[in-house]
Amino acid sequence: MENIVLNNGITCPLVGIGTFTLAPEDAQNSVREALKMGYRLIDTANAYVNERAVGRGMKESGVPREEIFLSTKLWPSEYENENAVDETLERLGVDYVDLLYIHQPAGNWMAGYRQLEKAYKEGKAKSIGISNFEGEFLAELETKWEVVPQFMQVEAHPYFAQDELRKTLDKYGIKLMAWYPLGHGDKSLIEQPVFKKLAEKYGKSPAQIILRWHTQMGFVVIPGSRNVAHIKDNLDILDFKMTDEEMAEIAKLNTGTRYYHRNDAQLAQFASYHPAYEKE
Repeated sequence: MENIVLNNGITCPLVGIGTFTLAPEDAQNSVREALKMGYRLIDTANAYVNERAVGRGMKESGVPREEIFLSTKLWPSEYENENAVDETLERLGVDYVDLLYIHQPAGNWMAGYRQLEKAYKEGKAKSIGISNFEGEFLAELETKWEVVPQFMQVEAHPYFAQDELRKTLDKYGIKLMAWYPLGHGDKSLIEQPVFKKLAEKYGKSPAQIILRWHTQMGFVVIPGSRNVAHIKDNLDILDFKMTDEEMAEIAKLNTGTRYYHRNDAQLAQFASYHPAYEKE
């Protein structure tokens, strides 16, 4: 497994499994099987309503806790809950997480970030991050943080390589963890001729070429799946490396096209939504 070093000296795997949209039973199975086949990074969130299932999958895998880099996120309706971190740890069945995010810049998000900083200082979170904090939100947080985050989780793929955002991230040594890494199911991305050509050259699929592009960009990538064969394929990307010329060819696809568009009304809805933890 390839790793990156965070700005606090902790190491994190470049490839992990995400559990967004996975029902509890699927999340449990996917996490268990992923860990058995060599994954060591697991990403979940309060809002995914599968943290307990993720914890079960970790235990069933037989992989020691200290070998797993576990990431989760506090949802906006939890930002002012002083017990939110402890309750998250309880659902996961762990004493600490390796990475704790605030999920959206909604509600009293500064209270959420203070929760992260407190958890970090107490050792309940080995590193902290911000998810979907772009533009004005990141600019404001820059003036208020006491602990610089280690990660930003955000949409990124060859159509949208986050050029502007990375200028700020690079300044602080903040790493990027990509969601929608394959373009949110948009076949036009995977079917780009450059990926077909590189897939034939390296004996991989176009999806594997895109995932390898992420890691060569320095992004941590967390594709999710309930299909064990796909989970295995998503990890099988570290035995080759594209040339600088090939990476430059892929860069020509970077048109700034994104799939996720959020507005103020959605942020207000996020702040009032309470995850149904009883369903885990």
